[in-house]
Amino acid sequence: QVQFVESGGGLVQPGGSLRLSCAAASGRAFSIYAMAWFRQAPGQQRELVARISSSGSTNYADSVKGRFTISRDNAKNTVYLQMNSLKPEDTAVYYCNLPLATPSSAWGQGTQVTVSS
Repeated sequence: QVQFVESGGGLVQPGGSLRLSCAAASGRAFSIYAMAWFRQAPGQQRELVARISSSGSTNYADSVKGRFTISRDNAKNTVYLQMNSLKPEDTAVYYCNLPLATPSSAWGQGTQVTVSS
């Protein structure tokens, strides 16, 4: 089972930027997996915000399109989420996982992103 360790969150003012990282520990080739970033705000369900295929194709939720960029470095078994023009509604715990992960899948501890003045 793949393990993920998210980092890079923090407190940022509206309009600011953050770059999240997700290191994957896997006994298999990381490069063959599509990866995704999810987020969960208090009292809300976890939602997928960005996805990147094994070949590098990307998809984004409408709420983050044009502001967030997902990328990957297969040599480092790492996926990134560059977040620009952050809004208070982006406040959530951010997680990475396989795109088809379910609540019963193994999840990392996530990284807290708080957007507030």
